[in-house]
Amino acid sequence: MSERYQSAKKLYEAWGVDVEAALNALKNTPISVHCWQGDDVIGLEGSGRALSGGIQTTGNYPGRARNFEELKADFVKAMSLVPGKKRISLHASYAIFAPGEQVDRDQLQPRHFDPWIDFARENGLGIDFNPTFFSHPMVKDNLTLSSPDEEVRSFWVRHGIQCRRISAYIAEKLNDHVLCNVWIPDGYKDVPADRLSPRLRLKKSLDEIFAEKLPGVIDCVESKVFGIGMEAYTVGSSEFYISYAGTHPGVYDLLDNGHYHPTEVVSDKIPSLLAFFDKVPLHVTRGVRWDSDHVVLYEDELKEIAKEIVRNDALERVLIGLDFFDASINRIAAWVVGTRSMEKALLFALLQPWDEMKKMQEDCRFTELMMMNEEIKTLPFSDIWEHYCETQGVPGGREWYDVVAQYEKDVLLKRN
Repeated sequence: MSERYQSAKKLYEAWGVDVEAALNALKNTPISVHCWQGDDVIGLEGSGRALSGGIQTTGNYPGRARNFEELKADFVKAMSLVPGKKRISLHASYAIFAPGEQVDRDQLQPRHFDPWIDFARENGLGIDFNPTFFSHPMVKDNLTLSSPDEEVRSFWVRHGIQCRRISAYIAEKLNDHVLCNVWIPDGYKDVPADRLSPRLRLKKSLDEIFAEKLPGVIDCVESKVFGIGMEAYTVGSSEFYISYAGTHPGVYDLLDNGHYHPTEVVSDKIPSLLAFFDKVPLHVTRGVRWDSDHVVLYEDELKEIAKEIVRNDALERVLIGLDFFDASINRIAAWVVGTRSMEKALLFALLQPWDEMKKMQEDCRFTELMMMNEEIKTLPFSDIWEHYCETQGVPGGREWYDVVAQYEKDVLLKRN
């Protein structure tokens, strides 16, 4: 591999690319990997509640993690096959209760996430956090923070407040920031008679949740175009949340590339937000016809997202997280494929001579710019990727799948 890498490196350098600088930048860029791929978004509350809130996980592939120990083991196995720096993204529904203890979501305490903090320390992970506004009896008529029922609304406000406090606690314990992301499923199946009042109630709820200043917490709100059962109207729309973030310092608008109309692309939205915000949180998924949360693949829009992050010098400003869940395939493999795809896209973007290409654009040398874009596509990218994986101590090619297949045989298939 060394000879192939050196040969590929020279080819890239001939186009003005500093390959070593690209690899160094990549290995220091964290990817926040979601825990819920491992158990189909069921959580650890022990309630046996069905998934709700416009979300579906389809499939019954064997080996779903059934408890904290299994979920940890599966996550570690998956991340051992992924190069680079990682974080773990948790939902509040993954609280760990002591034997015989059970509290509702509005009463969650920081101690319920101490086991996750220990796990993160042991594995060199950062943590990001998400309040869980779905799969709960207090989601009534598909409404939470925008509910006209004050009992419902105040319950979820208390949950949001507690989750921010938990995030601040985690940040202090790990001496690191924690991204706390608010997404709600609120909306109506058919055309509403009043679009404004639910949004005014949501604004009031968010004001109450974000009222307390907490160190170490990066607050963000996540829009969605529609969900199952909320096809006609979503309270937390893109326009609403961008406006809210733009008028509330310290709150950011999180872009999930599955949460827009199929003709919209998040890659074009990233530079727009970078013009106004010092941070842009991101959830990367893969929608097929709708927000289906398929496993992220190394495809065109993923590469365009990575290009916008890299060429705008925003690797430290765009907070990259993943969000997909597929129960029809091996869940460990899903984690590995999705996370490696994100890493590949970032590496491809880092291996572009952006300074030269930007100058070509400014000089209106569009023919030359097109030529350069096309020629770089066929450079030996895979040799650079293989070298990067080797230096990170993970398999570069298909060998990682043999590890997953053996783990399935030894561990996953033995779960009932």
